[in-house]
Amino acid sequence: MTPKTTPPHTPQARPIRLGPRSIAALALVSAVGLAAIGWPLFAPPGSQTSAHAEDAPWLFAGLLILLVAVVAATISESGLGPKAVAMLGVLAATGAALRPIGAGTAGLEPMFFLMLLSGRVLGPGFGFVLGSLSMFASALLTGGVGPWMPFQMLAMGWFTMGAGLLPGPDRIRGRAELLLIAAYGFLAAFAYGAMTNLAGWPFLKEQASNIAFDPDAGVTANLARFVVYCLATSLGWDLGRALVTVVLTLTLGPAILKALRRATRRAAFEAPVTFDGPGA
Repeated sequence: MTPKTTPPHTPQARPIRLGPRSIAALALVSAVGLAAIGWPLFAPPGSQTSAHAEDAPWLFAGLLILLVAVVAATISESGLGPKAVAMLGVLAATGAALRPIGAGTAGLEPMFFLMLLSGRVLGPGFGFVLGSLSMFASALLTGGVGPWMPFQMLAMGWFTMGAGLLPGPDRIRGRAELLLIAAYGFLAAFAYGAMTNLAGWPFLKEQASNIAFDPDAGVTANLARFVVYCLATSLGWDLGRALVTVVLTLTLGPAILKALRRATRRAAFEAPVTFDGPGA
């Protein structure tokens, strides 16, 4: 009688780890981004908003430099090679191609669910770079290049990074994982809308004086104005984005997660490279 053999254990796809330099680079990018986006809520009364109206090109240039720093730190600390760069390019191109499908249609943007699942599988560092590059590529593809683009890149980078920070990547699987990802995607879709709104809200005083930024008001008053502004201008878009993200995550999520994890295992991003001797 032939004894039964135990099938070999299939290693799980682990998120690409973050080292000290990667964490430092991500922290620096996030700090610069928060200061650039959130300054109206922390600026003292009497601030001159017009002084910041031309900051976007400088922010964009600085953001690109910091993104290169994040990529370089992640590659140097994790041993990522051409396979990781190729996957980054493929996912960024796919995300950029998905965005125009629902552009201009009540916030129906299917690229968000792909960024969500990619960040979950590949980790926060890879996710931040992927989200930022996908938004940059989609802006070039759709002609949406403008002063808002660096803020969209930051917001999408944080959106994707947050998916990589969700708990239990090695323990939570199946329906529980999908529900966790969908719940995060629903909330993060509104957060993305709020962050991108905050980039342009301070400069709309003449068009919407009752809900625009008031440089002479305090933080509480401006925060209340901002909430009303979001409800009045982007709630429908944000809700559409959130619902589409949830529906696509629950329906297509299992297949996409399986494909991403299989590709990550086969690529073996963090496996050490060895060379056989001439006599091998």
